[in-house]
Amino acid sequence: MEKDKALVLATERYGSAESWKYVSEDGVMERRRNLREGESTGNSFFGVFKSIFLPQGYPESVSKDYLQYQFWDTVQAFCSSLSGTLATQASLKGVGVGNQDATVAAATITWLLKDGAGMLGRIIFAWHKGSKLDSEAKTWRLVADVLNDVAMFMMILAPHFPACFTTIICIAGIFLSIVGVAGGATRAALTCHQAHRDNMADISAKDGSQETLVNLAALLISLVLIPFVTDNPQFTLSLFFLFTIFHLFANYKAVRSVVMETFSEARLSIVMQQYLTHGQILSPREANQREPVFLEFRKAVPIKLGVRLDKVVQSSEELNLALKNNNMPFLIGVRNGCICVCLRPDASVCDEIRAMCQAVCLSNMMSPPTSRESAAQQQSQPHFQGHWEMVHESHTVMDRLFNPFIKGVEASGWDMRRTLLDWDEWRVEWKAKSN
Repeated sequence: MEKDKALVLATERYGSAESWKYVSEDGVMERRRNLREGESTGNSFFGVFKSIFLPQGYPESVSKDYLQYQFWDTVQAFCSSLSGTLATQASLKGVGVGNQDATVAAATITWLLKDGAGMLGRIIFAWHKGSKLDSEAKTWRLVADVLNDVAMFMMILAPHFPACFTTIICIAGIFLSIVGVAGGATRAALTCHQAHRDNMADISAKDGSQETLVNLAALLISLVLIPFVTDNPQFTLSLFFLFTIFHLFANYKAVRSVVMETFSEARLSIVMQQYLTHGQILSPREANQREPVFLEFRKAVPIKLGVRLDKVVQSSEELNLALKNNNMPFLIGVRNGCICVCLRPDASVCDEIRAMCQAVCLSNMMSPPTSRESAAQQQSQPHFQGHWEMVHESHTVMDRLFNPFIKGVEASGWDMRRTLLDWDEWRVEWKAKSN
C-alpha cells in the first residue's frame, strides 16, 4: 500500500505494448511497469519473440491488415518450402545423382541451361510486365505462386521423361524466374502499403526473419519426409498436391486480406461504377473485397492512360473537339474502340483521378446495355451520333459529379496523396482551342 501512494513523476510507453512509470519514494526515483488487468510479469518470452519477428512499434507502425496477411503468408511459405523439397529431390535424381552412368559434365550442362533460360525469362518478363506489378500487385502475387507450383510439378515429373528432361527443366526455370521477379516486386509493393511509418526496411527485414524461421521448420519436416518419398513417385505426387492445395488457398486468403487505401485502375473503376449506378461511395475494405485478384481485371471498353497525342486526336479539328467543354489538364478521346487519355505535365494526382473517373464514365456510355437492364432504363439512356458527343457529355457529367465524389472518397478513408494508376510516361503540351 505504501508503494501505491508514491509520487508519480512521469510515465512512458513503448508503442501500445508496455507502459512504465517513474515514482519518487523517499527521495529515490524508481521505474515500475504498469500491468494491465489480468496481465502477469511473465511475458518476457513473448516480448523477445515480438522484437525479433515483428516490426518495431507493432501494431501502430503497420497497416491493420498486417497480422492477417502475415499469418497466411507464413502458411503458404511453409507449404511452398515443403513442395520445393520434393521438386529439388526429383531434379537431383533427374540430373543423375545416385546414377553411376551419369556424368558430372552432363549434369552441369543441364543445370547451366536451366539457369540461363531463367535469366532470359527474368529479363523479358521484367521488360514486358514490370510496370503492371505495382498497380496489379495482388493479381501478380497470385500468378507468381501458381507459376511456382506449376514449375515444381514439372520438376517432379521431369525425371519420368528422360528424353525431354532438359527441355522441361528449362521451362520450369523460366517459370521460376518469373516467380522471382513477380514475387519480389509485389512483395515490395505490399510492404510499401504496410509501412505506416516509412519503415519499409524494418518490415522487409522482419518478413525475412519470419520466412527463415518457417523454412527452418519446413527443413526439419523435410528431413523426415525424404526417406519416405525417395523412389516412391505416387507418394511424392500425393504430398505435392496436398501441399499445393494448402499453398494456393493460403495465398488466396493472404491477398484477399490486404486492404489497400490507394486507387489502382481496378479499385477506382469499382468505386466509380458504384457511385454512378447507386450514388454510393465504397470504403477501401468494400472495394478491396470486390477487386478481382485471381484473373486479370478487364473492362468492357479498354482504357489507356498517358498515351501520345496522336492516339487521341489526329487533326487540328479533332483537337478543337477534344478541348470543347474541357478546361482540365488532360484530353480524352476514343480510338479503335479504346478510350485514350493524354496527360499534360502539370496534372496533379487529383487530375489523374478525375481523368480515370471520366474514362470510366465514358466506358459506361460506350458499353452495350446488359440483359438485366429494363426497357425503360434503355430508353432513358441518351443516344449519341459519334464518340465526340459522348466525350463532351462525359465532361458535363464529371463537372457535376466529381467534387461530391472526391469529398466522399476522402471521407471514406481513401489515400488521395498518390495513386497506383497505370499511367504511361507520355506528357503533352497543347495549344488552347482557336476561336
